[in-house]
Amino acid sequence: MIPKQPPRDGQSGFLYLPPYRIHGISVAGEYTTITVPEFGITFDMGQCTRASLTSDLIALSHSHMDHVGAIPYWFSQRYFQKLEGGRILCHPEIAGPLRRMLESWVDLERQKTPNKVVEIEPEAEIELRQNVVLRAIETRHTCPSLGYAVIENRHKLKAEYQDFPQGELRRIRGEGEEITVKTEIPLIAYTGDTDRGDFLERDEFAKAKVVVAECTFFDEDHRGRARIGKHLHLDDIADLLKEWEAEHVVLVHLSRRTLLSDARDRLATLGPDADRVHLLMDHRTNRRRYETQLAEVAGEEVSDIADDSTKKSSGSLTSEGLQEKG
Repeated sequence: MIPKQPPRDGQSGFLYLPPYRIHGISVAGEYTTITVPEFGITFDMGQCTRASLTSDLIALSHSHMDHVGAIPYWFSQRYFQKLEGGRILCHPEIAGPLRRMLESWVDLERQKTPNKVVEIEPEAEIELRQNVVLRAIETRHTCPSLGYAVIENRHKLKAEYQDFPQGELRRIRGEGEEITVKTEIPLIAYTGDTDRGDFLERDEFAKAKVVVAECTFFDEDHRGRARIGKHLHLDDIADLLKEWEAEHVVLVHLSRRTLLSDARDRLATLGPDADRVHLLMDHRTNRRRYETQLAEVAGEEVSDIADDSTKKSSGSLTSEGLQEKG
């Protein structure tokens, strides 16, 4: 008898949530790697995906194996492909063990792969690009853990100066008066593995345009498991959706105990909020969504071409009419 083919390895999930791409793979206890190419950042490194190699920054939420196991390989692959730089950002309490882990590979491979581990304290920030920072937020898990938020800083004219002419504003600014106020706009938030806590209601999460949230348990009987392991349950997400203004909430880190069909059914019970919640690893649903997006763009392009043709045709007729009139 011919044996069955082995099951396929996990396939990366993909969502296009304009203007951001969420690309990664995540199964509780196995691997989690979430890449946002627009900011050159990947959250956690449980599996070195192709997309993650384009990031020059890995922001670790915590040090469990399914979130850090692929770090040595990530550094190795970037070095092999001649990609310069590359940093791992992590909680200060796990920086030492991470460095020792990477040092152990020197003896194993008989070569030294360049690597850099950077500690970040809760509430600290690093610059991703001009006016955009990544902020670390302390969360609550079974080991030191961080969530993260990508934040855009904008400067808005103070209300009392709204009607001033430009010349007057330049004069006031030249005299050293501060005429703008800094406004923070959370763009993407990442919870990492965490228990429920008030920190998830901070503005960085509540006002983010996209929230990537761990949700390990869906079954009603697994609330106790969630609390013991300090993970989020779908009931926690349902509660947080009342606080989060996000256009899109992407759920990752589902347990294999949860069938995708059951997860879809449970999401449907969220009512109107269900439309803004996505499962990163629901390939079938996400593929349909992407195909719809492609069709909509194609339709818009056809419409634009038709509009241009109409304008040209209209212009030609008008020109002929003017010539006849002349």
